[in-house]
Amino acid sequence: MTEINKNKPVMVTGATGYVAGWIVKKLLDEGYTVHAAVRNPDDKEKLKYLDEIALNAKGDIVYFKSDLLSPGSYDEAMKDCELVFHTASPFTSKIKDPQKDLVDPALLGTQNVLDSVNRTESVKRVVLTSSCVAIIGDAKDCQAYPNGTATEEHWNTTSTLHHQPYAYSKTVAEKKAWEINEQQNRWDLVVINPSFVLGPGINPYATSESFNIMKQLGDGTMKSGIPEYYIGTVDVRDLAEAHFQAGFNPDAKGRHIVSAENTSILNLAKYLQNKFGNAYPFPKKVLPKFLIWIMAPMIGLTRKIVKQNIGYEWKVDNSKGIRELGLKYLPTEKTVVDLFQQMIDNGYFKK
Repeated sequence: MTEINKNKPVMVTGATGYVAGWIVKKLLDEGYTVHAAVRNPDDKEKLKYLDEIALNAKGDIVYFKSDLLSPGSYDEAMKDCELVFHTASPFTSKIKDPQKDLVDPALLGTQNVLDSVNRTESVKRVVLTSSCVAIIGDAKDCQAYPNGTATEEHWNTTSTLHHQPYAYSKTVAEKKAWEINEQQNRWDLVVINPSFVLGPGINPYATSESFNIMKQLGDGTMKSGIPEYYIGTVDVRDLAEAHFQAGFNPDAKGRHIVSAENTSILNLAKYLQNKFGNAYPFPKKVLPKFLIWIMAPMIGLTRKIVKQNIGYEWKVDNSKGIRELGLKYLPTEKTVVDLFQQMIDNGYFKK
């Protein structure tokens, strides 16, 4: 059991990020002092959304300059902290060099943060934001699991630097974290493995892949139809609660799949249609796989991704998080409607 002193500061890496923003809000609302590790503490424009939250919260926020690729740059932010949330990792579809753009920041960033943990005697627990993609590389992988459903016992073995490089980056980073953790016995590691994260952002202009997909669902990009793509989804607000419980529940241990629903991209479009009707050109059907196969290079997919994912169900078992962290999930329909409404309110869709 790991008891965290609630009067000590709590460190969050990548504090301006989509997921981290809600974790910071939860911590501030609960009265904690947050040591927010950010690239540039002087960028008031980037920090204004966190500053607004802190103004109305019981807790305090203190900013520290940190860089994933700079050894030792988290030492100052971590001082006196017993609990560290490491959320910082790139998630983007705009990749030129997968090693440089994805793997290095994920792997070396994790190494740097945990090296600082090893140097900081006060730290008792690290909560790492990993991903379900460290469990499942391609949807087809689920066919090898009992009942076609992945659990925390499974690891992604199919992604590489050249096939699903984002999934590969999350897998190698999480494995590195467990390796570093097992070499000592002062601090414990609790891992959160979310599926596709949706829901409104603390920063309404967040550069998250979640916003990009929602934009494509509503701006006509996919109006003629979409691939038969199955995914899991989780509300970013529920994900913040999962991190909080992983940090402060003394009995939390191991990995935790955090996913509200096994669903599909078409279902997300249907939820939006239910709420907004025909006000936006939402897709209403799936396109045949052979057509996606032909179009793949033009829509930014490789043929291997089409082959291994389109038409295959993606399923995870979320019972551990419900049982051990007490998680309760918002309905996916509310999640996507709240995000889409935020995007409407902030001018993502020009009439």
